[in-house]
Amino acid sequence: MAQMTVTPVSTQGFLVNGKWIEEGDVVEIHAPFDGSVLAQVYQGRREHAEAAIAAAVRAFGTTRRLPAFERQRVLRRVAQAITERKQEFAQTLAQEAGKPIKAARIEVERAAFTFNIAAEEATRIYGEYLPLDWQESTAGRWGLVRRFPLGPIAGITPFNFPLNLVAHKLAPAIAAGCTMVLKPAPQTPLSALLLAETIQQAGWPDGALNVLPLSNEDAGLLVSDDRLKMISFTGSAPVGWQIKKNSGKKKVVLELGGNAGVIVHSDADLAYAADRCVVGGFAYAGQTCISVQRILIERSAFSKFTDLLLAGVQKLKSGDPLEESTDLGPLIRESDAIRAADWIQEAVRGGARLLCGGRRTGSVLEPTILTGTRPEMKVNCQEIFAPVVTVEPYDDFEAALRQINNSPYGLQAGIFARDARLIFRAYEELEIGGLMAGDVPSFRIDHMPYGGIKDSGLGREGLRYAIEEMTEPKLLVMNLR
Repeated sequence: MAQMTVTPVSTQGFLVNGKWIEEGDVVEIHAPFDGSVLAQVYQGRREHAEAAIAAAVRAFGTTRRLPAFERQRVLRRVAQAITERKQEFAQTLAQEAGKPIKAARIEVERAAFTFNIAAEEATRIYGEYLPLDWQESTAGRWGLVRRFPLGPIAGITPFNFPLNLVAHKLAPAIAAGCTMVLKPAPQTPLSALLLAETIQQAGWPDGALNVLPLSNEDAGLLVSDDRLKMISFTGSAPVGWQIKKNSGKKKVVLELGGNAGVIVHSDADLAYAADRCVVGGFAYAGQTCISVQRILIERSAFSKFTDLLLAGVQKLKSGDPLEESTDLGPLIRESDAIRAADWIQEAVRGGARLLCGGRRTGSVLEPTILTGTRPEMKVNCQEIFAPVVTVEPYDDFEAALRQINNSPYGLQAGIFARDARLIFRAYEELEIGGLMAGDVPSFRIDHMPYGGIKDSGLGREGLRYAIEEMTEPKLLVMNLR
């Protein structure tokens, strides 16, 4: 069996104003799978956050004036460096996040793709010509609208995609000409720090990127300081909405949680739908905000689909994330595995039936399927963020749509049906940010608009859409007399 700690424990500083700082509190980073110490990192304090904000403000005077080709060149260099260091990034991901190594490699490839797309979008921040001579009194006037970078931005990222979700903050910021102070997740700072090193080496100006672990208390400065013009946060709904409440006049973009639903109609390719639901429900042990959590199947297809789903889940292998054969690794903390197991048992006590899984070994939870659940059970109405899926039959398509909408969240949903009328009906009625027809809600390619409504967030990511969030339109009116 591969050993989680494959290199000697090192101590990693953080990046502020172009310098790697080794000050503050030393914090150990542990492997979720076996608890071994992977590294030590310096956690910045309030004075370091102050210095990072000041550096970002100063550097914005440079980045806001950089021509598109220079921003594009930096982004392409970063993408190339990520590709060249793919194994290093993947190993870091697998260790600190407990992500199976084959999934970690995919995340690294996606991060390189994210920077490559950002490089293209850096040259496509278009404006608009406006004819203004629509009234006699405005004859001879016309306007131009151009987008300008917003300013220094605060980025706060989660543990589950510690490279690519950091890339989704940094790449559009560079493309737009904005500077950033980034707080990575405390469980997984190593990938973010490695990416910061890569961006620094690509030639992005000193102070334009500052990456530092912070306590929640000290990170409050990123929310309250008016010199930062925007907060881009990915994480839990309670924290995200509290940030918005405390953010004052800042622009806020929130990418939060979900309890994603899938509808499987009887005319669908059931084998394909089941295969995709296995991937969508159990990849990275369900620790994604668009992980399949609730599956509703038309009653006539329920038995066959459930058998196919169970057969697929039984092929999954749990274990050491560094093993090539591993499909499911640990949850990020043992406390999360305990919570998910408790929710499963609570559902069973309430009348649900366990079709497979439910057992826990440390931070590893077996892939679990439940049926006979009710909408108000935690396994349905809250975000479980674990390898747990519920399957229930439906008789009426409209009722199924209402059941998907019966959620505080509204991120993405999936539908498997060949009848286009059902697909468009779902598209019109579901209260979500995106509907995946013929696929699971877990589908995402990094240039598409991504975000939700209700408790799932505010604003959109996806390179072009994130750049729009990080820029603001300015109007020039010409009166040539």
